[in-house]
Amino acid sequence: MSLPLEGLAAIVTGAGRGLGRTEALELARLGATVVVNDYGQPGRDGSGAASATPAEEVAAEIRDAGGHALAHTGDVSDHERARELVDLAIGEFGKLDILVNNAGILRDRMVFSMSEDEWDSVIRVHLKGHFNTTHFASVHWRARSKAAAGPVYGRIVNTSSEAFLAGSAGQPNYAAAKGGIVGLTTSTALALAKYGVTANVICPRARTRMTEDVFHGFEVPDQGLDPLAPEHVAPLVGYLASPAAAHVNGQLLVVHGGMVAVVERPRVAAKFDTKQDAFTYDELEALLGPYYAQRPPGETFAAAEVLGLRHT
Repeated sequence: MSLPLEGLAAIVTGAGRGLGRTEALELARLGATVVVNDYGQPGRDGSGAASATPAEEVAAEIRDAGGHALAHTGDVSDHERARELVDLAIGEFGKLDILVNNAGILRDRMVFSMSEDEWDSVIRVHLKGHFNTTHFASVHWRARSKAAAGPVYGRIVNTSSEAFLAGSAGQPNYAAAKGGIVGLTTSTALALAKYGVTANVICPRARTRMTEDVFHGFEVPDQGLDPLAPEHVAPLVGYLASPAAAHVNGQLLVVHGGMVAVVERPRVAAKFDTKQDAFTYDELEALLGPYYAQRPPGETFAAAEVLGLRHT
């Protein structure tokens, strides 16, 4: 019996630790050959010297389990290193079929205290990093599709966050980057659908090096699988990367602790029409003032709160 991803080649960025590691292991378990990418800096804020060790250890773990993997240690926020990553997969495996973008850093600060570098670095690693790999992968798929005169196999799984969905007061850079990733994903999904490529985005909740302080006080249970274990997230990534998900495109899914929630695009909550040629200040105040006065603060995110998506 063949495995769901047998014969497919994948890249997973930020795969030396945490979520990326479990995702790379899952894709390999399902039969894919995997390029394990990780820049290897020890600090979750992107500090410290880069190291090949995390990526190489995960690639070795996959090979020891009988799979096929190799390591890449470039920084995906660097446009040329992202090109090298995609070229490596194509050169080694003859093609690229799956791209999982997961690499990221944190530099948390309230908006009134955040420095320009703290803003730029998080946007660069998360949002630009996602764009860089997506760009070169899409060039590859478009060329293959044109050569084949028809659709090819391509899957993109991007990583957003509940910080985008429900807000996160101390993470304006991170929340903005993760919101941008959702926009990038839906645009990519529309642009590449005709080539046979899907693009989806997940908001995972997991206990990793990046979230260790977020989940402080939520200790690992003595028995059973930790509800915050990254292993709860990896199966969804494997599914979205598989042929079975060919009809899933441009979707945002929240996943954690044995739960997957499909998030709808924003819907209009209320609509007001002017009784004149154009709105006046007084008319807007008369319409919008009472409307917002009767709504509890934060009710805009009521759907997120129902799912328990609180600032992670």
